[in-house]
This record gives sequence, structure tokens and C-alpha cells, in this order.
Amino acid sequence: MKANRRNMQLRVRIILLLVGDVAAILLSSFLALWVRYEFVATNIDRSFLESVCHYAGINIVCTIAIFYTFHLYTSLWKYASVNELVNISFAVILSGILNAVGMKAFQYPVPRSYYILYIMFLLAAIIGIRFYYRLVRFVKGEYFVKNRKEIFNIMVIGAGDAGAAIVKELRITQKLKRRVCCMLDDDPAKQGKYIQGCPVVGGTKDIVPVVEKYGIEKIVIAMPSAPKAVIKEIVKICHETTCKIRILPGMYQLVNGEVSVSQLRKVEIGDLLGREQIKVNLDEILGYVSNKVVLVTGGGGSIGSEICRQLAGHGVKQLVIVDIYENNVYDIQQELKRKYPELDLVALIASVRNTHRINEIMEKYRPNVVYHAAAHKHVPLMEDSPNEAIKNNVFGTYKTAAAAAKHGVERFVLISTDKAVNPTNIMGASKRMCEMIVQTLDKFYPTEFVAVRFGNVLGSNGSVIPLFKKQIEEGGPVTVTHPDIIRYFMTIPEAVSLVLQAGAYAKGGEIFVLDMGEPVKIADLAKNMIRLSGCKLGEDIEIKYTGLRPGEKLYEELLMDEEGLQETDNKLIHIGKPIKIDEAVFMKQLWQLKEAAEKDSETIRKMVKEIVPTYVIKEE
Repeated sequence: MKANRRNMQLRVRIILLLVGDVAAILLSSFLALWVRYEFVATNIDRSFLESVCHYAGINIVCTIAIFYTFHLYTSLWKYASVNELVNISFAVILSGILNAVGMKAFQYPVPRSYYILYIMFLLAAIIGIRFYYRLVRFVKGEYFVKNRKEIFNIMVIGAGDAGAAIVKELRITQKLKRRVCCMLDDDPAKQGKYIQGCPVVGGTKDIVPVVEKYGIEKIVIAMPSAPKAVIKEIVKICHETTCKIRILPGMYQLVNGEVSVSQLRKVEIGDLLGREQIKVNLDEILGYVSNKVVLVTGGGGSIGSEICRQLAGHGVKQLVIVDIYENNVYDIQQELKRKYPELDLVALIASVRNTHRINEIMEKYRPNVVYHAAAHKHVPLMEDSPNEAIKNNVFGTYKTAAAAAKHGVERFVLISTDKAVNPTNIMGASKRMCEMIVQTLDKFYPTEFVAVRFGNVLGSNGSVIPLFKKQIEEGGPVTVTHPDIIRYFMTIPEAVSLVLQAGAYAKGGEIFVLDMGEPVKIADLAKNMIRLSGCKLGEDIEIKYTGLRPGEKLYEELLMDEEGLQETDNKLIHIGKPIKIDEAVFMKQLWQLKEAAEKDSETIRKMVKEIVPTYVIKEE
């Protein structure tokens, strides 16, 4: 029904344009003679009038055909710009030339000035007809809004191509209850100028006073090519106001001609991290997983499932997902089946603590590459159940890595954490031991064992972002453990990119570390999330400081001092030099730890301290 109505409206518009064009052709022909005879109709030579009238039918048919060829009946004049003006000009000039040739051919006499005047009048008429709609809408929106109180004022930050496109669309959109009052740009050459009729009144440092001066209620950030650090600083200043904030996602919208109000989105936490997204060399990744059997443990988790998503599109021969939690496995299995129906996908329920099961899987599927993401990662929960952390993380890793070595896996990539550096909790200490295990096994087997270490992952299961979102939805308070606590953050795709890149760089024994930029204060993150949700800090939602949790420290480190750094081709990825380990002593301590963990010993922390000297046991 709606489609029929739209088709009917389109036909009516085309008919109206045709009628208008016919009238414009006839009127332009008469006006050309009228002006030639000094605006006195009675002075016009009768033979000239007869010539125009006799040729009118041919002129109309030819002109309409030319206009149709130049898309003057199929363009969206609501969005007309320079391109449409150029089309109109060419169409009218061609029409005028054809008109002159035709009248000469049929020997219809007219004054020589007639042809030039005819083109001028016809051009003005055709432009007027097609831009009349936009003019009426603009005047109506600017000067004839009944209730000015219902209008909200908008400021656009960024006076480049994207900003100009946004201002243009905001001005011609059907929603008349918003008005673009001003723009800001740090380029001095643009300040004081007008873009799409909108004044550029200052730079980003003027955000707060300009908001107050113009009564701005919404700010649009139209800087798709600006670095993340710049966007972060602009958003920080915008948060000093009570304005709603929207942002244009990326530069590719400009390339594809997709810059529009519909592309605007809310500012996201990822915009506030102050660094660029990690870029990886996809050719390297494709080279070592293409046509290979790849196994992912913990494949249903946040990191594991993203590894599976990226691998599924990179030509793996077979993808084997292993996880103990069947709901997560089912979700990623169904997702990959929908997106990659040709993928040879195997989804298995198994625990990495089960030696026989892991060996059975390795023997049956013979993976070339293993990504080991299975682990207990929740710090406070592991503090309450330290033996489970050791059983799952340490010995789950050992059993999986040993099975990989036994069955000829080419590369084994361990997912580690920044909490493994100078750990203050059993989870971090257990992951440090996992790093020691893969470094030790790398010396005795052909398999290339490596570890990848990164910080907190935005949006992952158990991370602070989903918790804050839930608390805000419930009306608060938002709980932060300490006002000075800081963390390094990355997105899930970034984390996976690093893991895949590490697999490409692997030679064996390395610990890969990501340069994650500046750390973020968790309290600032909470404040920004509250503001982004449209709430006022301290009025709508409070922040409550609850004190550091067991095993938690104020800051995380990415690299132990004695490890040093080596660069890779990707300047944001570094390699930590392996720490010397007495393998015989380490393995002996490991078996003693295994026996103690299986007996749920209360001395487990002290035993871990002997293996990981940098582990700091917090006093009860």
C-alpha cells in the first residue's frame, strides 16, 4: 500500500515537472522576443511570433527528451546541489543549440539575440522550478515555525566536508524542530567564515562559551578523520556542558557518499580511549592459517568467539571450537553456520582439565594451530577459590600445551594478561605460570609456543563496562573500587588482532605485548558513561567507591622490568625477552603444586609465591 502511494506521488511530481517545463519553454520563447523589442509586446514582429509558435511543438518534444536524458525528472531535488545545477545548465544549453539549428533548418526567422535570451530565461525558469521546493522548505524552517520553544539548537564541530554535509542535511530535513546555529573548527582560515550559510564562530577551545551563548542543546562531532586522542579531548570538553553528543563514525562514509544524519551515532566508550585502533597485516594472518586445521579452546568466550569469527573468514581448512560451557558454544556455532555455511566447523564440549579428552581431540582432528583462550579470569572469584584457578589455568594450560606438542601442532598461542606482571592475585600469578609453561615446553618440542599479553577488554564477559551499563539502567549507584584505580583497555577485535598477529610473528618462546597507549581511570570511565547515558552525575546517578577487592591493585603493568622490549613490524606490538627458568626446578615445583591443588591445600598461595617470586600475597 505504501509502495503504491509512493509510486503515485512520484508520477504526480513528474507530471508537474513536465507541465512546468512546457510552460517554461513557451514563456522563455515569448520573453526572449519581448526583451528584444524593449518590453513592448505590440512592437514584436508578427513573423517572429509565428516562427516561435510554429516551431513550439518540435521545441517542446526535443527539450523534454534532452531533459530526460540529463535525469532532470528522476533526480531527488530535495538534495540538489552543484551536480544538479551543472546538469540543468548543460541540458538547457544543448536545448538552445538544438532550437537554433532546428529553426534555421525549417527557415523560421527570429532575431539573432533571441537564441541567447531564450537560453537565459529557460535556464532561470528550470532552476527556479526545481529549487522552489527547497527554498520554500528553508524559508518555512527558518522564519515560519509556529512554536520557537520547540526548536532545539545544534552546534557542529568540524567545518570540513563532513561538517558541511551534515549542516546541509540538517537544514533540509523534514524535521523542522532543530536548527544548526553555528560551527567550530580549529583551522583559523575557516573561523569567521560561513559554510552552508552557517557561521564558524571559533575553535574547539570555545565549546563551553559558545554552547552558553547560542543555547546549544545538541553537539554533532563531524571529524571522521581526526585521531582518537583529539576526539577524546573534544568529548571531554563537551561533557562540561549538558548537551547531547553525536558523532560521525568514520572517513569511509565520505568516500562512499554516505554522510548523513542517519550515520550519526552516540559517542561510545571506545571513542574515549585516546588511541587509534590496532591494525594488523591480514596477508600475514591469511598466510599461516589458510587451509589449516585450527583449534580454539574457550571458543565460546569473549576472546575465543571473536578469534573464531575472524578465522572463519580467513580460509581455514577446519575450525574446531572447544569449551566447557555449552550455551556459549551453541551461540557461536549457530552464528558461524549462518555467516559461513561452507565452513568445516566442529563444536565440542570438553574441559581442558581432562587429559584424556584433550588428547583424544588432538589426535582425532590433528590441528595445525591452537589458540588457548580457556581460563578462569575473574580476579575476586579466583581469590576465593585459588585451587580452582590453579587446576584450570595452570594445569589446563599444561595439559593442552603438552597434548599439542605430542600431536605435532605447529603453533600454540596462549592468551595471557597484564595481570601476570608482578601479580597481586592468584589469577594473575596463575597466568604467569602459564607463560612459564609455554616458554619451557618451547625448548623441548618443535611446536612454536608463544604467549600474548594484553589488558582489559571492553565489553567482554565480566568486564567493567557491562557492569556499569547495568547499574546505570537500574538507576545507580555506579560502583568503583577506588577513585585512583587505572586500567589499560582495548576492544575485543583489537585483542584478537593481536593474537592473530602474534601467531604470524611466532618463532617460539616469545611473550607478545601490545602498546595500549595511556591508561584510563576507571572513575573517569564511569563518569563518562553516566553522562553518555543522558544522566547527570551526582543528581540522577551517584558513584560509590567500594574499596579495592581482594587481589586487586591500583594499576596494571604490561611488561616485567627484567624482560626488556623488542620491536616487531607492527610498531604497536612488542616482544618481551624470555626470563631464564631452571626447567628442572620449575617442573618439580609444578608437580608439587598439582598435588596440593588437587587436595585443595590452604598453602597454595605460598607455593605459588615460590614459583613466581614477583607474586605479592596481600595480607588478610
